[in-house]
Amino acid sequence: MVAAERSGRRRLAALVLLAALAVPLPATGAPASARDQAEARAAVDEMVEKVLAVLRDDSATNGEKVERIQDIAYAGFDFRVITRLVLARNYRRMSPQQRSDFEVEFKRHLSSTYGHNLERYSNETVEVTDTRAEKNGDVTVRSRVLGRAEPILLDYRLRSRDGGWYVIDVIIEGVSLLSNFRSQTQEIIAAEGPDGLIQKLREKNDNAQES
Repeated sequence: MVAAERSGRRRLAALVLLAALAVPLPATGAPASARDQAEARAAVDEMVEKVLAVLRDDSATNGEKVERIQDIAYAGFDFRVITRLVLARNYRRMSPQQRSDFEVEFKRHLSSTYGHNLERYSNETVEVTDTRAEKNGDVTVRSRVLGRAEPILLDYRLRSRDGGWYVIDVIIEGVSLLSNFRSQTQEIIAAEGPDGLIQKLREKNDNAQES
């Protein structure tokens, strides 16, 4: 019962914030400054408010909400970096076309996984609590999902690119979503190769879209 409740809370947290979204790629530079942390926090604040506004819009259908949240995630997450993190050592072994195809299907997968469970949202709120500078220049923004018996702890890891801050991982109650995705993709690539991984993900996405 406890395990089921914990699993449900994790799914809810991912739903509310489209978590989409570990082990970071090597990065150069000093730890993030106070200004960097403030900018990263502002980026998370803005994204969270946009997502919650969509979820609270009673005039929109679930399909419309899925599309709108997908747009928010695409703007706030750095899927190019996320793709490299998920594929890890296999990234360099894949062709540019394979990388591109995987990124497309991975985006679809995140939207399908969390977007089709919008009915789980029940007026929770999100409180951004603080930030932490990482040694490689990344920033972790901590938050809590409130509105249930116990708060759900949710950390975003962001990286700076082109003057902005973008999410590269989401850690729900200490569990990295990227780490989970990475271990799954490693197993499939080892057994079926990159094309097998892409095809399996594409079929899963197609089936979810039809259901």
